[in-house]
Amino acid sequence: MTLCQAVCFAGAILLNIAGSLCQLDVCGQAPLNTKIVGGQGAVQGSWPWQASLHRITSGSHFCGGSLINKDWVLSAAHCFQSTAVSNVKIYLGRHLQTGSNPNEISRTVTRLIIHPSYSTINQNNDIALLQLSSSVTFTDYIRPVCLAAAGSVFGGGTKSWITGWGKLNSGDTQLPNILQEVQIPIVNNSVCNTAYGGIITSNMLCAGLNEGGKDSCQGDSGGPMVNKNNSQWIQSGIVSFGRDCGIPKFPGVYTRVSQYQSWISSQISSDLPGFVSFTSTESSSASPLSLTSLIIPLIFSLFVFS
Repeated sequence: MTLCQAVCFAGAILLNIAGSLCQLDVCGQAPLNTKIVGGQGAVQGSWPWQASLHRITSGSHFCGGSLINKDWVLSAAHCFQSTAVSNVKIYLGRHLQTGSNPNEISRTVTRLIIHPSYSTINQNNDIALLQLSSSVTFTDYIRPVCLAAAGSVFGGGTKSWITGWGKLNSGDTQLPNILQEVQIPIVNNSVCNTAYGGIITSNMLCAGLNEGGKDSCQGDSGGPMVNKNNSQWIQSGIVSFGRDCGIPKFPGVYTRVSQYQSWISSQISSDLPGFVSFTSTESSSASPLSLTSLIIPLIFSLFVFS
């Protein structure tokens, strides 16, 4: 038994250890990272955990996801309300939706696990796990992301990054070819809850600008929102829903990953993802959403981003 195997075995016994210590050696590392609506094209390899989910029948991208270990991808439950697991192919290491992707691999899905308490009404517990048809080998272009551990704090104003191949504008008829990235701040749940008429739960996390313009959009669903902790990238959220895309005073809503450490660990029998604690208090430089203009009835429909 190697040292790493021994540590992982001990970690599996000591359940109070946050995640697999061996995963912590590799998760959240993006060697090619030097640093969506209102975003920009990403440098190839910047976000090596990003997954592109395609329907096999159409060959088209429909949702995002994130690689969390060599066998599992994390995504949103609402992505699979009309798509059978047998019709899903996952691409990792992809940069372009059309064109050459020399660092890419693909896998089908052998198992889909949707959270048993997922609600289609308010998108609470909008989280799903997909088991790959075979294990992947990590490279500079394909690596797992770390996951926010239980109790992590993402205060208002915390800088976050979202990535995906979703529409650049809500009215667009086509998706971008190049993986997009954009930085947005966390919005406090109390402010977000007012904007959405009281439907935001503790299982959700909000992010966006008061003036709008930068957001996730259709096609980004299931993809990651990440935060940097020293040299590690930690996934704080999963793209879930919003009111249209990039609308002022309506931030995007994300599944709060830290709420699901126990559930994820209970579903993955071995090689647990790397869970990392993250704490960031509210930044004084944050531009909070204005409450005065948000006290309005919830008369619009929720807009999931698949």
